Amino acid sequence: MQTRTTTLTSLTVTAVLALGATACASGAPAAPVAEPAPVTPVATRTPAAAPSAAAPQTPGAPAPVPGGIPPTPDAATTAKYIAALTAIDPEIVDNKPDRAVSRGRDQCTSIGTWPNDRQRLLDLTEQRFTSSRHPDGFGPAKTSRILDVVHASLCPTY
Repeated sequence: MQTRTTTLTSLTVTAVLALGATACASGAPAAPVAEPAPVTPVATRTPAAAPSAAAPQTPGAPAPVPGGIPPTPDAATTAKYIAALTAIDPEIVDNKPDRAVSRGRDQCTSIGTWPNDRQRLLDLTEQRFTSSRHPDGFGPAKTSRILDVVHASLCPTY
């Protein structure tokens, strides 16, 4: 049995080498191998995540990556965003504007992923936007306003 397996393996190797030598010795230049196209994960491919021509972009807001995290906003957009959150409740920003921007950008990813699931977006907003005095979020009314400010300010085309 060992001899038969060894013989079969030797024949297979010989055949592969012979085919390889024939292909290399044909004299024809090898055709370039095309790189495979990148595949977008299914979770990020949502029709509603594509930018809409009808949805105006806030002046100064960075161009978003549909379904992904948007770029860091410029200073003017950041100032308007922080002012809008502070108007809802100063504790949302809590003197940490970088954290508020980071949480908002993360929320944009969720908006792009689940654009038609407002309840899920509200739940995620309440989990993301917390403070020491509001460890469980800011309640339904403020959470809804926070979500609207994030969407309008940081990722209006999502």
